[in-house]
Amino acid sequence: MNMSTISISPNQVLEQLHWRYATKKFDAHKKISEPIWQSLLEALVLTPSSFGLQPWKFFVITNLDIRQQLVEHSWGQRQVVDASHLLVLSIKAKITELDVDKFIEYTAQIRNIDPENLAGYSKVIKGFIGNPNFDSAAWATKQVYIALGQFMTAAALLGIDTCPMEGFNPTKYDELLGISEKGYHSVLVCPAGFRAEDDKNASYAKSRFPIEQVVEYI
Repeated sequence: MNMSTISISPNQVLEQLHWRYATKKFDAHKKISEPIWQSLLEALVLTPSSFGLQPWKFFVITNLDIRQQLVEHSWGQRQVVDASHLLVLSIKAKITELDVDKFIEYTAQIRNIDPENLAGYSKVIKGFIGNPNFDSAAWATKQVYIALGQFMTAAALLGIDTCPMEGFNPTKYDELLGISEKGYHSVLVCPAGFRAEDDKNASYAKSRFPIEQVVEYI
């Protein structure tokens, strides 16, 4: 390990990860600054994905009236309206060879190489998604969970609270936000902001099994 490349200590990382929790009550008056929010969005963009295909789109819901309407489709959870920002993580409804072509073309462009140099890689990807047993939605869903983890970790390191949510009606979200007509399907919701001072959940000890029970060296 090249210690000269480390800009944050291991103890600081662990401290922030112990600090974070699934925030149940946000302070509706506190807002994430634009520079920090842009950093969080960049962290999302930098998320790794299988083949690098990035089969997702992230919707930031800024309309407060719409966010209020989303409460009833979120099991009544107020985080979706009280948090500073509301992020909806969605997957592409269908992955096709056109998506592969677009990715290959863009990769060649930013790396300043001939797309023909990536022809072999393109063939491998198309063979994978063209397999009769390929489940596009299941595969893409796994990828978007990686993005959620990256977003939450980046947020914790920046002192931003988050609350990952599966407890919502994806169909209603897709309809209300117009996500399905864009060719995507909502999978996860993640409000982000600052915890309310009276959120008792912040003081709860983390219930995590010890390392020796969940990690085994072979």
